[in-house]
Amino acid sequence: MHCLRTKKSQNKQLQDFANCGQTIMNKAIFLDRDGTIIEERGYIKNADEVIFIDNVFKALQMLQKHYKLFIVTNQSGIGKNIITAQDVDNINRYILTAMREQNIIITDIYVCPHKRDAQCECIKPKPFFLHKAAAAYNIDLKKSFSIGDHPHDVELAQNVGGKGIYLLTGHGTKHLGEIQSKAIVFSDIDSAADWIVKNNNTFY
Repeated sequence: MHCLRTKKSQNKQLQDFANCGQTIMNKAIFLDRDGTIIEERGYIKNADEVIFIDNVFKALQMLQKHYKLFIVTNQSGIGKNIITAQDVDNINRYILTAMREQNIIITDIYVCPHKRDAQCECIKPKPFFLHKAAAAYNIDLKKSFSIGDHPHDVELAQNVGGKGIYLLTGHGTKHLGEIQSKAIVFSDIDSAADWIVKNNNTFY
C-alpha cells in the first residue's frame, strides 16, 4: 500500500501516515446469558422456559450501533449431566432467532460446558473465549465490555484490560458483596446500555 500525500498541514500528514495501512478494530459487548439477557431459571432445557429480561431488545438495539455483540456463557449443567449440550444449543438457537426478529445480530455465542472443578481453560473469568473472538472478529478487547450478573463477568473484562459491568438481575443481588467497590453496577441491561451509549466517546 502506498500513502499519497496531498496539500495538508504537517501535523495532519503525520497523522495520516501513522494511520496508513492500519486496520480499524471492532469494539464488542460480551454478554452473559442467564440472569443478564434472559431470566435466571436454573438449568433450563426447553425454549418455552426462556423469559427475556425486560427491555433487553431495546438495550441490545442501542448497543449494536456501536459494538459487536457476543454471548459468553458458563453451562456447567452439561458437565454435571443435568442438561445436554443439545439442550443448550437449542436454547441458544431460540435466543438467536428471537434476536434476529428484533433486528439484533449476535455475532457469536461461546459456551463453556465444564464443571468449575474441571480446570478447563474456557470457564469464566478465564478470557479464552474473548481472545478467540478477538482473533476471529478483529476485536479490540481494551475497548470492549463484559456484562453480567456474577463477579466473574466483571473479572472477565478486567483480565483483558476491558471494562466489566455488574448487573443486579439474576444472581446479581446475591453476589453483590463479592465485587470490588469500584465496580460499575446497574440495575439491569437497559440501564447499562443507556450509560454505555451516552458515554461511548469518553471511555478511551
